[in-house]
Amino acid sequence: MAFDLNGMMGKVKELQDKMQQAQDQLQHLTATGEAGGGLVRATANGHRQLLKIEIDETLLTPQDRDMLADLVVAAVNKALTDVAEQARVELQRQTSGLMPNIPGLDLGNFGG
Repeated sequence: MAFDLNGMMGKVKELQDKMQQAQDQLQHLTATGEAGGGLVRATANGHRQLLKIEIDETLLTPQDRDMLADLVVAAVNKALTDVAEQARVELQRQTSGLMPNIPGLDLGNFGG
């Protein structure tokens, strides 16, 4: 059985093209994380960029300053975690069947 280098190179090129297409689509994925029962909401995209922060006006007082900072961090981290999982699933879906399952090869962090 001869090794088909041209066939393998074609598969690699196809994988690269699919990965680029998937990366381009990640900007359209969004996730919103909430903290404080929805008092703070953060929205991020599949490129792990923060798009929007929404803060309930009841938190905009000097005495709530420290709590507000904690809630913003929690909401942003939740949004980034959720959108990273969506991106991992999308990349996996886009490249399904193009590469053999190689132990130790993790394409899930391709976008990060």
